[in-house]
Amino acid sequence: MSSLNLDDFSDLIERPDSGTRRDAEERRERLVVPSGALGRLDELGEWLSAAQGSVPVKAVRQPRVVLFAGDHGVAALDVSGRPAGSAHVLVRAVLEGESPVAVLARLAEVPVRIVDAGLDCDPALLPDEVVRHRVRRGSGRIDIEDALTVEEAERAVRLGMAIADEEADSGTDLVVLGDLSVGGTTPAATLIAALCGTDASVVTGRGGAGIDDLAWMRKCAAVRDALRRARPVLGDQLELLATVGGADLAATTGFLLQSAVRRMPVILDGVVSAACALVGQRAAFRAPDWWLAGQLSGEPAQAKALDRMALNPLLDQGVTVGEGSGALLALPLVRAAAALAAELPERAAAEPAEDAAEYVTG
Repeated sequence: MSSLNLDDFSDLIERPDSGTRRDAEERRERLVVPSGALGRLDELGEWLSAAQGSVPVKAVRQPRVVLFAGDHGVAALDVSGRPAGSAHVLVRAVLEGESPVAVLARLAEVPVRIVDAGLDCDPALLPDEVVRHRVRRGSGRIDIEDALTVEEAERAVRLGMAIADEEADSGTDLVVLGDLSVGGTTPAATLIAALCGTDASVVTGRGGAGIDDLAWMRKCAAVRDALRRARPVLGDQLELLATVGGADLAATTGFLLQSAVRRMPVILDGVVSAACALVGQRAAFRAPDWWLAGQLSGEPAQAKALDRMALNPLLDQGVTVGEGSGALLALPLVRAAAALAAELPERAAAEPAEDAAEYVTG
């Protein structure tokens, strides 16, 4: 029997400071650039100000990319464009600077942290700092068996919580969240279908590596079978993660919830982080107020999850590669919003708002 109840997070998580947000909105009305002229950047700046509890908003100085890695047994059904058990190859590509997220992180000068929650490989293939967190080697085939035991699911959630605490304690002020998984979009689609009450065909996409029609049909069947196993445990989020999630998804869920407890904003990437966020919302309804949807990947399950959480993606570039790449592309927008909100001057006290419009229109 687990000693962890995810519903307890509902009492621990508060919304970003509404008073600070009102102050930020009032300050925005006084800037030389008319309200609305900067579009969503205004909203972003006010959201970040409330999250920080600071007016004017502070610059994002210590962002971090955090990637949870794991393999999924369901990949053995050829539902992924990559071989089962090969997520360690993705990890090595990031470590060697040869993956999309590694390139983008170098460009943005943002450090990357990889957490091995459930890779199915010999630990000797990876550096010690990557593998030391592993909950188990791979996750079970969710169409016919549980991904994890409940005890393993609890360990994975607590792992994610511990990583969030480490990041918050080290001064990280914004997290770009992603995953490094093979087969991970299948449990993600299952979780979203279960929580949204939809059928497998509605949520099954082509995944980050891309799959043909036959593989899509196999994936759809796997989601359908996993859904049958998920529905009886919908009342318990931890048991749901154990039944049809995986070590990396459970750890990501714990990370998201504890980040909200610690008031640390997070940018979500694709369908995997969206699925974990949806589980987190089920446990603590205020938690999504601490998260941004970085991008719309084109995965149908992701769109459904974001709609359920009322999160409006910042970008729509169709980036399906995962790894946090799409979320990292959104980071410059967040930084720009913070800089504009903090550095644009206010109008002189006697200057009417309509005169300020000349600043923009000439």
